[in-house]
Amino acid sequence: MSWLFGQYVTEQKGDPVGLWMGLQAGALIGLYLGFSLATISVLTDAEEIKRTVYLICLPPFIVSLLIGPFLAKRRRPVKLSKKPLEEAREILTPYNEGQGNWRVLSHVSSDGMNLRIDMHNLKNVEGVVEAALQLADHTTVKFIVGKGNSKSTSPELRNRVLTVVESRVSLLRRTRKAKSVEVNPEKTREYNAYQNKLNKVLFALLPIVSFLAWLEMKK
Repeated sequence: MSWLFGQYVTEQKGDPVGLWMGLQAGALIGLYLGFSLATISVLTDAEEIKRTVYLICLPPFIVSLLIGPFLAKRRRPVKLSKKPLEEAREILTPYNEGQGNWRVLSHVSSDGMNLRIDMHNLKNVEGVVEAALQLADHTTVKFIVGKGNSKSTSPELRNRVLTVVESRVSLLRRTRKAKSVEVNPEKTREYNAYQNKLNKVLFALLPIVSFLAWLEMKK
């Protein structure tokens, strides 16, 4: 969600991220601020439970309303503006194995940004993984493989997927979950530079806000 706060693709811009995503980003900032203020409240007067609850609950709501509409106007990088599901089904359609077996319509899904590829009922596992990895340049790809133990439907599936992923993708981009193997996009230099700048701003503002809040609570 961090790309809401800055444009790290320098030449082209995609569609606006939208009001809902902007409100979510504002709420996240408010939650960070509220938690910090609530901590100060507890340290100042632990018996002020009502005040502490207000400080945790109100900032996310207030900050979301204040800056959410502005964040909603931020534009996605062009890569993130593409519809991952449509692109994935187009690339993986040649690997369809017919009704009752593996097909893109039944085994490839998306939550809007991240892709889920169910690898069960698939013969050409390695081919699908290699084709799908090109999608991981701009969206997270989750290969659903099961736990890989003797009780799994396809106990060998997890190792087959991992073999391809580990040979093609760096360690920092891949994650092993209980029933899936995830591959994440590689962050660009512009993205990392902006993240560092944003973190410095937050760390600079937090002590100031916290000090002012502490003075107010001491009155």
